[in-house]
Amino acid sequence: MTDPVSTGGYTPISQVLASSAATTSAAKSSSQGGQLDKNAFLNLLVAQLKYQDPSSPVDSSQFMSQTAQFQQVESLDSLSATQTQLLSTQQMLSAASMVGKTVSFPDSDGTDATGVVTAARFSSDGPVLRVGDKDVPLSSVLQVTATASA
Repeated sequence: MTDPVSTGGYTPISQVLASSAATTSAAKSSSQGGQLDKNAFLNLLVAQLKYQDPSSPVDSSQFMSQTAQFQQVESLDSLSATQTQLLSTQQMLSAASMVGKTVSFPDSDGTDATGVVTAARFSSDGPVLRVGDKDVPLSSVLQVTATASA
């Protein structure tokens, strides 16, 4: 790495990123769409503090701003996880409430089929309803009606 004094008292960000490429590459590859995730953000913040010029440290208000940004990233990540869990729970409740109801759905030949839901199960692809001898994804249901009692 280049001596900070010979480069005008600072370490270029390209060198900081190159020196911490091993730690940030894992964080970058784990994030979706090439965006930085919370681990990459934290690694960059730590690298900034590690390579700052001791005679001219980062302004405390700037550091507080970056810390607040990190907390926002953490909060948004937590909110996203909670929303995903809430959606999954809502889908499970919707599927369970359809047991005993009559549903319409597109059949494999493209026509609309109708049948009574006898069971609901939860797969990795989402809720699946058992209608007769067919498994119907909850997302394929076109209409739900109350089953006439005998």
